[in-house]
Amino acid sequence: MSSSTLTEPRRLPIVDAPSRRPPVEPSLVGLLQESLREQSDLSGVERFSTLHEAGALDSMASRYSALLPATAPGPGQQYGFEVDLDACTGCKACVTACHTLNGLDDGEAWRDVGTLRGGSTARPVIQPVTTACHHCVEPACQSGCPVLAYEKDPVTGIVRHLDDQCIGCQYCVLKCPYDVPKYNAQRGIVRKCDMCSQRLAVGEPPACAQACPTGAIRVRVVSTDDVVEASEAGRFLPGSPDPIFTLPTTTFTSRQPLPTNMLAADHYRVHREHAHLPLVWMLVLTQMAVGAVVLQELVRRTADVGVSTSQSLFAMVVGFVALAASTLHLGRPHLAFRAVLGIRRSWLSREIVAFGGFAALSVGYAATHAWGGPAPAWLDPLGTMVCVVGLGAVACSAMVYHDTKRVAWDLSSGLPRFLLTTAILGVVALLVTSAPGSFQPIPPPWIRSLLLVLPLLVGLRLGHELLVLLHRHDRRHCPNKRTALLLMGELRSVLCTRVAFAAVGGIGLPAVLLWAADAPGIRVAADVPIFVGAIAALTFVGELLARYLFFVSVVSPKMPGGAL
Repeated sequence: MSSSTLTEPRRLPIVDAPSRRPPVEPSLVGLLQESLREQSDLSGVERFSTLHEAGALDSMASRYSALLPATAPGPGQQYGFEVDLDACTGCKACVTACHTLNGLDDGEAWRDVGTLRGGSTARPVIQPVTTACHHCVEPACQSGCPVLAYEKDPVTGIVRHLDDQCIGCQYCVLKCPYDVPKYNAQRGIVRKCDMCSQRLAVGEPPACAQACPTGAIRVRVVSTDDVVEASEAGRFLPGSPDPIFTLPTTTFTSRQPLPTNMLAADHYRVHREHAHLPLVWMLVLTQMAVGAVVLQELVRRTADVGVSTSQSLFAMVVGFVALAASTLHLGRPHLAFRAVLGIRRSWLSREIVAFGGFAALSVGYAATHAWGGPAPAWLDPLGTMVCVVGLGAVACSAMVYHDTKRVAWDLSSGLPRFLLTTAILGVVALLVTSAPGSFQPIPPPWIRSLLLVLPLLVGLRLGHELLVLLHRHDRRHCPNKRTALLLMGELRSVLCTRVAFAAVGGIGLPAVLLWAADAPGIRVAADVPIFVGAIAALTFVGELLARYLFFVSVVSPKMPGGAL
């Protein structure tokens, strides 16, 4: 057999096509013609490339000027992005241009492209969306920054980030509901879009707008009153956070109304968030220090038992270690002293000032007890002041996270958790520093009282923490349900370990110690320090795991992301 025979295609017999094929409906013919016409048309990127090769871009000044407003903002106005959803193809030319012209580092992006999905089975709708900073009327990043590293231009309304002021605390990342500020670990600071203000100043559009091959991105002058009205009515973008918190100025337009069931393509995706381990240690240790002082004062005043130097030093040292641990979270820790600049509007600054005041007062508290001799007249006022400032600092910690508007960090949830941890670790600290064989014994009735109170506090803490699991079967895929799915899925082993440590250390061992103390013929005096050490270690690790889950299981709001 020759090679030509091998390559020759087999010819099938001709049959009468109409007798074998069903008649084609006219609607299908029209759909086929429309599909062929779309395929024959060049994409936006191809058209842009064709113009570039032909050298026609030099004559497109009028096209670029159409991307900018005709006049500067007046009173009650500011600049804002306008995105034409009908023109956006999701090509990510805007992302590339922003990255290149702003000199961003590898892996850094100030503009993102997400996807919305909706419609019906018969008429599905997939809508790409390009988003960047919305230059909000009331920017959360600015109000939360403890070092005043954000400024809003009084004329243009553009929200700029001042890189030289930033200490890398990343609180603006938590505050912004749109995931706009991006932390740059290499530089130790946060950076974000500034609408290419240096280009706007010379009459050029932002890099993303100029690079968009379909002209989907423009800069327009918007009325702040209109922004407020639109935000109150919830008119922003499907699948995005509630605009009422920050009043974003970006306008998304479309000639065709989007289906009412549009959701982000990643709406049902759940994943753990950043753990922020230095903050885990800082929160647990600060609450332990405050709890130790409060419990020491309570025992001193009700049981007429003096506070030893070792006990007061314990609270002071733990407090300073906590403050040192917090600096490990900063990208530029040598500038941590700036964190008090935003005290007028930032809860983070207020927390830092409050814990700084508690640390200073705890030094005087420890020095007073180390002085010896009869108790001075100022001991009671000083003790009261240390307790009040410490508890106020714990409340500031709760407000730091409540102010991010995340459901799992709401004040009704966060404050009870923080106060219960303060009480639990205060009891643990007092047991450790007061058990027989330790620093200073206290009357056995108080040891018994502490061992009775500890299981109650731990039980309340666990019950309050596990309430979120009731949302696992909610119909809506709300933030609490996502948290519950995370805890019962990806974080299940961590949650089980946390519950086990708390149950054994905070409930089981105190019960065993109380039973052994009451059982006839059993001597436990020599074993009390061992029991107390085990109780303290297990309970402390359990609270560390609880604070770890506090960070990694929260649901972070953001703009629509990519497909699953």
